Amino acid sequence: MENAPQVEVVIEVPKGSVIKRCSSGALDFISPVPCPFNYGSVDAYIGLDGDLLDAVVLGPRLRRGKRLTVAAIGAIRITDRGLADDKLICSNRPVGGLKRMLILLFFKFYAKCKGTINICRGYSGSNGCLGWLDAREAIESATVRPKTPQAGTRAK
Repeated sequence: MENAPQVEVVIEVPKGSVIKRCSSGALDFISPVPCPFNYGSVDAYIGLDGDLLDAVVLGPRLRRGKRLTVAAIGAIRITDRGLADDKLICSNRPVGGLKRMLILLFFKFYAKCKGTINICRGYSGSNGCLGWLDAREAIESATVRPKTPQAGTRAK
């Protein structure tokens, strides 16, 4: 874990919430099941699906909008509408085998649910959970997001 890459995550869905928001803040869907993790994104990277790189932060509930730097200890790769959609798994504490298995089971369930939502929305493409991969592989597969000037500054 001491060699795990550190990433800055912005929380979009606090642990226990049923409201799933996009990184823009727009409502994505309301879940019948509370989210078992803090769910957010790493806004320094664009994932393979063209959206911000997703991240799950294990541990206690964090408020929506919270930014924190945390170790990326692994990743889960799912397909959503036929596109790879990596989810970094982040924690500053070690995660044992049982917890890893439960995280994988959640994402298998999540992929099936997301597939059903996509059918209802008229989207094509397959959904599934491909399993665990190294966090570095997910980060290296992503694209570094170009930095934009902050409000009140000029681009040079």
